[in-house]
Amino acid sequence: MAKNEYTSDDLKADLQNTADEARSTARRAADQAAAKGEELAGKVQDMAHTARERAGEAADSARELGREYADVARDEAKRLYRAGERRAGEVAEVAEGYYDDVSEMVRRNPAQALGIAAGVGFLVGLLLARR
Repeated sequence: MAKNEYTSDDLKADLQNTADEARSTARRAADQAAAKGEELAGKVQDMAHTARERAGEAADSARELGREYADVARDEAKRLYRAGERRAGEVAEVAEGYYDDVSEMVRRNPAQALGIAAGVGFLVGLLLARR
């Protein structure tokens, strides 16, 4: 019968082989992890670049919309200004007509106009004195 002797040298060799296999497996795992990390970093960079591009496009779009709204607001302000000028002219014409009427009445009845003016002044004075 053959004697199966397992010596310390055999044990050392087995341990060395196991250690080499573990080292090799760890290197492969580290290399795979590094490759995955690089791949993920590339994807993140691509996503960041895409996000920057989209943000730039959104900013450009917002600027363009802002310009359009500013133009619309400017046109509306001009329209309102012209309408206000037109109304002010109409009011001035009406006021001029009333002024002519009052001037005519004062020329015809100066004493009555003076009395009315004094009465109105007295009432305004009373109202202001109470405050």
